Amino acid sequence: MKVLITGAAGFIGSTLGIRLLERGDEVIGIDNLNDYYDVNLKIARLERVKAFDKFTDVRVSIEDRDAVADTFKKHKPDMVVNLAAQAGVRYSLENPHAYIDTNIVGFTNILEACRHNDVKHLVFASSSSVYGANTNFPFSVHDNVNHPVSLYAASKKANELMAHTYSHLFNIPATGLRFFTVYGPWGRPDMALFLFTKNILAGKPIDVFNNGNHQRDFTYIDNIVEGVVRVLDHIPKPNPDWTGDNPDSATSYCPYQLYNIGNNNPVELMHYIEVLESCLGKKAIKNFLPLQPGDVPATYADTSDLQNDLGYKPETTVEVGIQNFVDWYKEYFKI
Repeated sequence: MKVLITGAAGFIGSTLGIRLLERGDEVIGIDNLNDYYDVNLKIARLERVKAFDKFTDVRVSIEDRDAVADTFKKHKPDMVVNLAAQAGVRYSLENPHAYIDTNIVGFTNILEACRHNDVKHLVFASSSSVYGANTNFPFSVHDNVNHPVSLYAASKKANELMAHTYSHLFNIPATGLRFFTVYGPWGRPDMALFLFTKNILAGKPIDVFNNGNHQRDFTYIDNIVEGVVRVLDHIPKPNPDWTGDNPDSATSYCPYQLYNIGNNNPVELMHYIEVLESCLGKKAIKNFLPLQPGDVPATYADTSDLQNDLGYKPETTVEVGIQNFVDWYKEYFKI
């Protein structure tokens, strides 16, 4: 297949690109290498992907309507995986317009490009953040998610609604993936594991929000990518049992589907930190802080649909995943 990936220099995008290239697919990678975090890390990720002959590197912002349209017209991808986004819950309180520009305007450009270029399947990143104020655990894709608690979450919920609209109007097969706290080698510097590791090694305090009472369904990067690949190969079909009298939010009368990709095993943040301390051989200095605006105390993915439809359940433990991250971190930063 010819697969176009947006956010190709990102954490998930670069790992997915390598996986698809290794199995023989052709990959068109779009990224603008913005400076939301260390550009050098993005370039280093991209260099790994550019080692493959079947990779095409395209420097485009998805907010640029004409550039996106021209890229799709030139390369005619069979499949599209949209991972480009302005990420981060807390940053959405500081710079809300970035989320509208990339996650709303940019995603509209991707949908329009899919519409006009006969794309056979659009897979797009959503987020566990869409569950917002929900407290019915585990989080199910069949639950109502109309109470987001951050603009980032609202933008991801909007993506799900926008994709459904295009699936309805133009019969574009679309699958949304609600990722749960992705971590592992080549991860994002703005996320907890990266920040904790950096500060612990430097002997600096780590900020522990919600006074350490967080639970997160930490999901290892290789498990995420395996899920994305399986979903990409599984083009959604209309659900014949769907009815407007009792609408199922995870499926539709058109070719549209939502899945959770999580470890289905929430971990206490304090245990996560203890595992990291063990891997580093060094104790953390903890700065306990209250729950931050936009944050939720716990996430917990119901992954039964992913298991039933695709025979897949992420299973990497945090003990294994964190050790792999620490090994990578020390090698990358030459520690």
